[in-house]
Amino acid sequence: MEGLIFDLKRYAVHDGPGIRLNVFFKGCPLHCLWCHNPEGVAFEPELMLMPNRCARCGDCVRACRYQALSQNGNGQVKADRSRCTLCGDCLQACQREAIEIAGRKMTVEEIATEAEKERVFFEQSGGGVTLTGGEPLAQPAFAEALIDSLKLHGFHVALDTSGYAPAEVFRNLAKKADLVLFDLKIMDETRHKKYTGVSNRIILENFQSLEKLGKPVWVRFPLIPGVNDDENNLEAMASFLCQLRSVEQVNVLPYHKGGLEKIRRLGREGEFAVFEPPSQEKVQSVIDFFARRGFKVKRGG
Repeated sequence: MEGLIFDLKRYAVHDGPGIRLNVFFKGCPLHCLWCHNPEGVAFEPELMLMPNRCARCGDCVRACRYQALSQNGNGQVKADRSRCTLCGDCLQACQREAIEIAGRKMTVEEIATEAEKERVFFEQSGGGVTLTGGEPLAQPAFAEALIDSLKLHGFHVALDTSGYAPAEVFRNLAKKADLVLFDLKIMDETRHKKYTGVSNRIILENFQSLEKLGKPVWVRFPLIPGVNDDENNLEAMASFLCQLRSVEQVNVLPYHKGGLEKIRRLGREGEFAVFEPPSQEKVQSVIDFFARRGFKVKRGG
């Protein structure tokens, strides 16, 4: 069985306990305007250009059989993605690794083999493998097969998810994982749809269903100034989480602009928004807010 993966990140320490191998699933039903991994949103491979690496030699342009690449007056390479077939000829021609294709098919066995290479780090640190993205729930059959295989190898498995999936899909995969990292963004449905493109009803319902499964949950709260840092959203989130005994901790994830360069590489600047990162004082005030309500709180992770 194959899945569409856009990255494997080794030695990850912010997505579950210990040292981990993060498996990034490509494709997400949400379209968060602040997305830090925009290359994980589309459900198909995409061409990425890295102008800071480009030698402006034109080798990739000459190698392209479909005239999808060209150069401007300064020699900078541009892409007409409507012509691109992702054949990979330009990647072979480029000597500076200035072109990438985000997204490739991988089998369960291939990923399990990569995880085996990290076993000593998992065992020494209490780590394991984290399924993230994108959205793992959007490839449910592959995610299930991968979790089953990783568990047979004896690895701890964390599922990082937005919770946006049919209830039976969510419960099935959450039940198999050792830990659920649940991204909780905005409590108001109208605002949630405005900034992510989808309603949060099924997300909140799926979150509540974790209580019956008895799975430990780490809440991941991306802190976006002007979007979800207001008192009303924080109070609503705290009230919701206080009802759930499965929540072990709240991780506050301050917005940063790291995803903007990826957006430019994908040629999708108009699809996302630019926000200002929260101040240190704001981040600390949100951490203190959740701590006062009895939660274990961590910045990042």
